Amino acid sequence: MNNNKKTKKKRHNGEGSIRQKPNGRYEVRISGRDMETGKSTRISKYADTLDEAVDIQHALSVAMVQTPQYLQNNTTVGEWLDNWLTTYMQHTLKQSTYKSYETYVRKHFKPSLGTIKLKELTPRTLQIFYNYKQEQENLSPKTISNLNMCLHKALAQAQSEGLILSNPSGSVSLPPLIKPHIEVLTREQQARLVQASYQFRYGVFVRMTLVTGLRLGEVVGLRWCDIDFYTNMLHVNQTLNRLQRYDDDEADSKTEIVTQTPKSQNSIRSIPMLPELVMDLQNWRTVQMQDAAAMGTSYFDSGLIATQENGLYVEPRLMREYYQKMLAAANLPNYNFHALRHTFATRAMEQGMDAKTLSILLGHYSVGFTLDTYAHVLTDQKWTAMQTMANMYNMEPPLRQPIQFF
Repeated sequence: MNNNKKTKKKRHNGEGSIRQKPNGRYEVRISGRDMETGKSTRISKYADTLDEAVDIQHALSVAMVQTPQYLQNNTTVGEWLDNWLTTYMQHTLKQSTYKSYETYVRKHFKPSLGTIKLKELTPRTLQIFYNYKQEQENLSPKTISNLNMCLHKALAQAQSEGLILSNPSGSVSLPPLIKPHIEVLTREQQARLVQASYQFRYGVFVRMTLVTGLRLGEVVGLRWCDIDFYTNMLHVNQTLNRLQRYDDDEADSKTEIVTQTPKSQNSIRSIPMLPELVMDLQNWRTVQMQDAAAMGTSYFDSGLIATQENGLYVEPRLMREYYQKMLAAANLPNYNFHALRHTFATRAMEQGMDAKTLSILLGHYSVGFTLDTYAHVLTDQKWTAMQTMANMYNMEPPLRQPIQFF
């Protein structure tokens, strides 16, 4: 090979180039890209001969390819979480879930971890962070679990893009979850509440919840088109809740009423209506017609079942206020509205409904979750079931026989 001939050898994009300088030496250039700034970066080496330059170019090309992308990236945890929220989460999550994630990032992760480089975040750092949240800020085990679930999703995306080698959130020790206390009305309390509910405009919806197990958002989001009086079936297709706006930067400001699909795919379900509920709804339809006649052109036909006198929706807060008034009228403690759903499930299991059917009616994601949630009901059922086994075994001791020696 003629080393004295001026040569400029170009390579394909990413492979670099070789060119001879006026002094006769060869310059090897390898180009790459800074993933944080988007700007190109270049490495230059020099050789005395073209063959040596080719060897250097090959070595640099391999090194450039083998250099992990995460080592070139200086994105901080806060920058990545902001990017992850807007790019991957905002247009795929329900508004309520997105606002929860946004709050976790803004109130918890960014103040403590935001300035750490993503590639330098370790399980130990996260463990110290979660320990602090539990011990100093008294966050519940459930909240800490939710925080880590959110962070795990964000870091999994970073890992899939080559920004980190592993996901540190999977190597932390979280506090054990405490099973929440389930509030259930006794049969006597339930009867008193039903009687008191007839004194109130929205009593029909308390009675509805006691015989369907609907969530509050499902109750106030129910429409007349979701009711089939021919088959006496109630179809859960949407919920109505007051949520923070997507574009709200403050934790406790600017909310809006949002109708959206139910909590999960399993929550989209159909529930048979008992005759008493069918009659209740037909009577309530008459009340709505009277409202419309009284309001005239000022009446707004929303298509919803739970409505105020002017036809507008009944938001969850208003329904809760009326529910508390019913509890007071029945001289009952301040059970939360969700206790009505728990009461329905408890009564269903007490009456012998199988767990699979109950799980479907409640819209749970698994039968196991239903059984675990309402395990308190099974104690009495286990005693009853064991009594049916009493006559299956002959437990009479045998007549005493003399001991025989062989």
